[in-house]
Amino acid sequence: MKIAVAGTGYVGLSLAVLLAQHNEVRALDIVPEKVEKINRFESPIQDDEIERFLAEAQAGQRALDLHATVDPQEAYAGAEFAIVATPTNYDSDRNFFDTSSVEAAIEAIRGVNPTAWIVIKSTIPVGYTASLRERLGDSRIVFSPEFLRESKALYDNLHPSRIVVGAPKGDAEAVAAAKRFADLLAHGADPAELERTNADGTVGIPRLVLGTTEAEAVKLFANTYLALRVAYFNELDTYCEARGLSTADVIEGVCLEPRIGSHYNNPSFGYGGYCLPKDTKQLLANYKDVPQNLIEAIVESNRTRKDFVAEQVLSRVSQLVYSGTPAPVVGVYRLTMKSNSDNFRASSIQGIMKRVKAKGVPVVVFEPTLDAPEFFGSEVTRDLAAFKGRCDVIVANRWSDDLSDVADKVYTRDLFKRD
Repeated sequence: MKIAVAGTGYVGLSLAVLLAQHNEVRALDIVPEKVEKINRFESPIQDDEIERFLAEAQAGQRALDLHATVDPQEAYAGAEFAIVATPTNYDSDRNFFDTSSVEAAIEAIRGVNPTAWIVIKSTIPVGYTASLRERLGDSRIVFSPEFLRESKALYDNLHPSRIVVGAPKGDAEAVAAAKRFADLLAHGADPAELERTNADGTVGIPRLVLGTTEAEAVKLFANTYLALRVAYFNELDTYCEARGLSTADVIEGVCLEPRIGSHYNNPSFGYGGYCLPKDTKQLLANYKDVPQNLIEAIVESNRTRKDFVAEQVLSRVSQLVYSGTPAPVVGVYRLTMKSNSDNFRASSIQGIMKRVKAKGVPVVVFEPTLDAPEFFGSEVTRDLAAFKGRCDVIVANRWSDDLSDVADKVYTRDLFKRD
């Protein structure tokens, strides 16, 4: 079967590699350099499993029928499924996701292939697929949310917690196509997942075919719950730091409650990255005319956390000034959202950096993946030794052993040294 994928970011490329194990996959991207890399079996993004699969394919140790292209005709002609995995950034002016890239991809697909089943994998507002099907008069569009972690996108596709596809329940043809797509994803997963026993006693990967609007809601509510958990432990940490308590001790005591569990509880500077900030804001926007308190509080909590962390950093700067250090320099260690990632879109440390700079404190950034002399007006260096020598306070969202020799300079809330 031929499958087309529009977009080769974390979602698109991980799906392309997953499905290319058993299908002919053509991945389209508008960036020629990314296309060339993929066709050399080199990953344009940092993801251990994608890099491993492509390296094994390059060495002839793994069969992957994968080819990337910038040509829509080559990508979409003859495809039975066309997956749309283009970015949908949150537009704060419109208070809505910018879905223009999704609609452009659908227009390009239909310009070449009028019968392919289009599967939207991009994150979209609740109700978007149903309205798009009606507006375009196109009944061959379904939606499938992704639940992937950055830098572990292929791993999460190989070991999915569940597979969800949304299709109108009254459209038997669309429901059948949704089930077929779910089966394609399951077939590409690690074979051991098909034999696993789930907590409820069922065997295999849970596959849910819901209405399109329910599937869209699943994605936004799932990510907002994750953001809630991050915000909760960050506020716990804020309280403990402000009151001189041991955050680690309090977290350990709280998380021994089995209904809470000792996972996803490591404090940070705030939730960040590509998904959680925009998905929480989109869900809040979808609550227009619907009563709520909690969703808005989650969004506000993330801003409050960054304010608190920035104040703690500025307090350290003030202490240095009082002790005689002229014009202390704050160093930002890595812009990335999390460990083992090369993505720093909407990373929480950028919010800290902007707040510190707003007080007139000079900031130097250490980011080895950024090939630019500055970032938002601050100097960027890739010389770690020089960075550590120049900076009087070093801000690190996530700890690295590279900072061990200057630990007294480091401000981090990474208590458990993990994401």
